[in-house]
Amino acid sequence: MYADNRTALMPRLGEAALVCFAAPEQIRNNDVHHDYRQDSDFFYLTGFDEPDCVLVINPTRPAGEQVSLFLRERDPARVIWDGEMLGVDRAVEALGVDQAFCIDSLAETLPDLLVGATAVYHDLGKRPEDDAVVTRALLGTRRARRQGKETPGDLKALLPLLHEARLIKTPAEIERLRAVSQLAAEGHVRAMARMAPGAYEYQLQAEMEYHWARNGARRMAYPSIVGSGANACVLHYRPNSRQMLDGDLVLVDAGCELDYYASDITRTWPVNGKFTDAQRAVYEVVLAAQLAAIERCRPGYSFDSVHDRAVQVLVEGMVGLGLLTGDVGELIETEAFKRYYMHRTGHWIGMDVHDVGTYHSRGTSRSLEPGMALTVEPGIYIAPDDDEAPEHLRGIGIRIEDDVLVTTEGPEVLTAGVPKTVDALEALIGSQAE
Repeated sequence: MYADNRTALMPRLGEAALVCFAAPEQIRNNDVHHDYRQDSDFFYLTGFDEPDCVLVINPTRPAGEQVSLFLRERDPARVIWDGEMLGVDRAVEALGVDQAFCIDSLAETLPDLLVGATAVYHDLGKRPEDDAVVTRALLGTRRARRQGKETPGDLKALLPLLHEARLIKTPAEIERLRAVSQLAAEGHVRAMARMAPGAYEYQLQAEMEYHWARNGARRMAYPSIVGSGANACVLHYRPNSRQMLDGDLVLVDAGCELDYYASDITRTWPVNGKFTDAQRAVYEVVLAAQLAAIERCRPGYSFDSVHDRAVQVLVEGMVGLGLLTGDVGELIETEAFKRYYMHRTGHWIGMDVHDVGTYHSRGTSRSLEPGMALTVEPGIYIAPDDDEAPEHLRGIGIRIEDDVLVTTEGPEVLTAGVPKTVDALEALIGSQAE
């Protein structure tokens, strides 16, 4: 898979080289490190999750020298403390690169590996220390230039090139997205089934994350959001500490990461398993907006059109609910709806939960293409102290989110395994509560 990614990128490089750095380890506190997570761009091209690595691709070099990896030597003493390391000797066979070098030789060897290229692609500005390594390597090619050899004369930003490649998912990536979406859906269903008034938000979080961890998800795609009552109106609520009461709604925005691919699901449901009339009225508006927006996830529609369709249905619903008054078109033009819907309807998803790739080109929203994956997540959030909202609607926060793959046949809802109709939710919630 990763060799295929490199092969597909080669024509985009032309006669330029690429230098890509692994993510550094990060200190959590004192001498304790955070759980290591490889840089997504580096992993996309290598499938390797050790720190202190640099990948170099130079299509102008002879066969057998085009893909080079710098990594740590295997240190038996360090293995005792930190676990197994791949090491230079095993890297070529294990990772399918052409040649491997000790990371300690990077400064000496990198200039030679760049000879023959007309330019160098690098993630400029991400880490100053990496920029310095590349800059020194370019200066180091001057000797080869004096000998009449081609050397890089330009330093280019890597991300536009690489992120365009990552935006369109390969068949192998699509299978990973399907797998992580299925696992994430199972966790949400588990949480719904075990729902009971009186539990705490963090206990609901634990139900999902237990299932994900037990089934291979080594980390969450992002910190889980479990907001009940008025907490559902806080878009990025984090504490997850409130006791969930009979009559509350709970908004759960959570996803796991599997094999470096992310999921992102939001569902909102009644803690006691039965929507009130007011909760149901708002919920049905959000669900209608989401379904209408998903229908736009087809080749030829623009990314912005997905949001625009959701807004149209939401504003019509807000007028019907008494949240807004006036002409629907004028309310959209003046953005009056942002009082209750203040975010966009979706984002790309893939290796990162907010995945890479541009949304616009030359000021125009880009058209959706087969292989793109995005979230669709409209919502309505009515603050409990909003004196302008009908009293019976105050404190209701609802969001519904799915991950959608654009295909030639139409939208494929990757996270369809989580129920979202009112009847299906009410049948599931609390069905396995202790």
